[in-house]
Order: sequence, then structure tokens, then C-alpha cells
Amino acid sequence: MVLHSGKARRPESRGGSNPFFGGTNPALAARLSPPHQRLAEQPVPPDTALQVVRDELMLDGNARLNLATFVTTWMEPQARDLMAECVDKNMIDKDEYPQTAELERRCVNILADLWHAPDPTAIMGCSTTGSSEACMLAGMAFKRRWAKLGRTGKPNLVMGINVQVCWEKFCEYWEVEPRLVPMEADRFHLSPEEAVAHCDENTIGVVAILGSTFDGSYEPVADIAAALDELQERTGWDIPVHVDGASGAMIAPFLDPELTWDFRLPRVASINTSGHKYGLVYPGVGWVVWRDKQALPAELVFNVNYLGGEMPTFALNFSRPGAEVAAQYYTFVRLGREGFRAVQQASRDVAMDLAQRIDKLGPFRLLTRGDQLPVFAFTTKPEVKAFDVFDVSRRLRERGWLVPAYTFPANRTDLAVLRVVCRNGFTSDLAALLVEHLEHYLPELNGQAAPQHSPSTSTSFHH
Repeated sequence: MVLHSGKARRPESRGGSNPFFGGTNPALAARLSPPHQRLAEQPVPPDTALQVVRDELMLDGNARLNLATFVTTWMEPQARDLMAECVDKNMIDKDEYPQTAELERRCVNILADLWHAPDPTAIMGCSTTGSSEACMLAGMAFKRRWAKLGRTGKPNLVMGINVQVCWEKFCEYWEVEPRLVPMEADRFHLSPEEAVAHCDENTIGVVAILGSTFDGSYEPVADIAAALDELQERTGWDIPVHVDGASGAMIAPFLDPELTWDFRLPRVASINTSGHKYGLVYPGVGWVVWRDKQALPAELVFNVNYLGGEMPTFALNFSRPGAEVAAQYYTFVRLGREGFRAVQQASRDVAMDLAQRIDKLGPFRLLTRGDQLPVFAFTTKPEVKAFDVFDVSRRLRERGWLVPAYTFPANRTDLAVLRVVCRNGFTSDLAALLVEHLEHYLPELNGQAAPQHSPSTSTSFHH
């Protein structure tokens, strides 16, 4: 037995323990008022904090029944475990986490191969927090490339009015004129003729969307590129194309291999996609790839000395977790080409079958049928006077379904539609339940004297 005596080396101190550790008071959560405006003075046990936050989150909708979002709402337990293991890794610190950086490089190369890059060793690419950041980076590359031409006018970017809002943000933030081509009649996206008509010598690029969020249709990328080829022959303007493949760039390679939309077209300078959409990964991860080093001006890439390591970086964000990149690589390893084809085909099959069943109900008219993106839009027929799409959306919400209703942009603000996004995890059984619930509400809707919706009850539209 060791004996100790003498003066204490330091006075006794209070606290000193980690407040993240502690026991649970069974009654504490019942009387606890969580902070709304300012932090409480004292910590609470972890189980109590977890229960309090979980209780509030029960008020959220069920993500699996959210047919408004393109974002992945289901992954395998193994993928979730892997993400939990990697959530503390900082993606920007490639010197400390070199293997995570290697997985990012592999993902970029896999995407470049899927998109038929002419020389896989020459491509440039990176992960991002999502397609919005990826589009910003692609737009910056366009503007810098244009600036080197010595033109004196204001730069402009040509795109359909159906683009995701991130492109309008890019134009506002980087002082580029957005030339938004409006819809006309049954043309709901950019056409080759309209693209060329809106171009001039100060056009930094044309954005073509492989999968419009408004109706799920592909824009004719090859035809747009061909029209720009002809424009260059007439004027000398060499205008590049960026393909916003937020969703479609992870659909077309597997389900539409014969469709030419990617780097097989020499005019396509860059492509983005959302790993957290049909890349089948939880948010947020996106990807952008340039066809070669000439398409990404070198001065936009910074070599950063961070924690003892030199690394190139081109990003709007800095620190972010490596979990999503690891999950993307897991998905590539897990599925391979055939697995991706099977998963995406299943989503398309569900979408096409569901669209057909809704069409047969009688009151609705399909705008698209889910045969491109697994997404379709439909509206009420002209003879339906008792209800509109906003009434349908509100009724379905009563059963937990989130099916957005919204009006199209200029020049089709007269057209209001419902849109259904079919993702991995939205099964044929769930689709059948949706149809059953829709049928259940039709007698009540038909019994109305007139549409009941107001702007305050309309479902907001989320890209």
C-alpha cells in the first residue's frame, strides 16, 4: 500500500468533467424546455437531449413519402455506418486523410469514364457540396475563359427558364447577364433554335439540362451543340456548352447509353451531377468534371498549404465532411454498372407505371410519362372545374404525401401541374398506395363547387 502525505499540489477544483458525459434523469425530459433564443445555463444528459430533439423532429414529414425532392432519402445500413465513421474527416485536409482524397479522385475518374471523356488522364474534376456549387464553378470557368478573349461587352449566359435557381444566383453573384429563354406552348425547355437566337459574341456559354426539374424531360443537348457548331461557322463565336446533369447524368449512362449528350460532343466543356440525387447518396455531395485542362483556366485553381501539405483546390467551400465522398465510392463499389442500371430502371419502371395509372383515372392529363428522368408532371383536364392541382396536393398531404403543385414560368404561367419524383426506395407498393389515396379523394374533390386553394395553401415548389 502506497502512503501519501504532505501538502496538496493544487487546490480542489469544481467541474473539470466533460458535460457530454452524464447520467439520465427519467423525469428530466418531461419538464425540460429546450432553448429557443439562447443557450441554457447547464448541460443535460445525452439521452435527454436526444429525446428532446427527436420529439420535435417527429413533426417533420416522412422523407420516403416526399415526392417533391430529388434528394436521396434511403441508403443501406452499411452505407450509413460508413458515413458515421467518416463524418469527422475534413475533406479539405488531403494531407491528413490521403485515402479519402484518393477515393474522391477515383470517383472523378469513374464519372469521366461514364461520361466518355476523350482522355481520362487529361480531365479535371472535383467533389462539391452539391450541384449548386458545381454549377457555380463551371460558370466561373466559362466567364474566365470568355474574359481571356478580350471582349468588351457584358458577359451573358444562355439557358432555358427551367434552369435550377443556382444558375440565376451565379449570374447575380458574378455579374453575368442571364438570358433565360421562356417556354412557349408545349415547348417546356431550351431548343436549339432559341439557344442560338439568344447568343452573341459576349455569350460565355450555353447551359443544357439533362433532366428538367419541372417535368423530368431531357433537353436536346446534341442538337443544341450542333446548332452552336453552325453558329461558329457563320460568326466565329466558339461558345461552349455546360451540361447540368444534376439528375440525368446518373440516369442516362445506364438507361440511355445510345443518347449522345456528354463529352462525346466536342462542344461540351463540363458536366455536373448531384451524388445526392440519382447518385444514390445522402446529401450533400456533387461532382463537376471538365473535359480537359484547357476547359478549366489554371488561375482558378489554388495551391494551398494546409496543415503541412500542398494541394490544389477549386471550390467555394473549404472544410466539409468526407462522409459523402466515402458513401459515393461505396455506392460505386456496391453497385457497379449493372447494379446502377437495375436501380435506375426500377425507378423509371415505377414512374412510368404510376404515370399510366394516374392517366387512367380520368381527370388528369400527363405532360410527361417518366420515360427520361423517373419524374413526371400532370395537370387537370380543361373540363375539370370543381378542383385544381393545388386542391389535389393539399388532400394528399393529409395522408402524409408531399406532391408539389406549382405553376410553370414565363410564358406558361397559365399552366399549373403536379410533379412526382420516383427515387430509389419509392416502391411499386408505395406507388399503388398513392393511387389508392388519390382515388379516395376524387369523389370529394369532384363534389366541390369550385377550387378551394389560395396562395397561402399552395404547395411550394422545390427544385
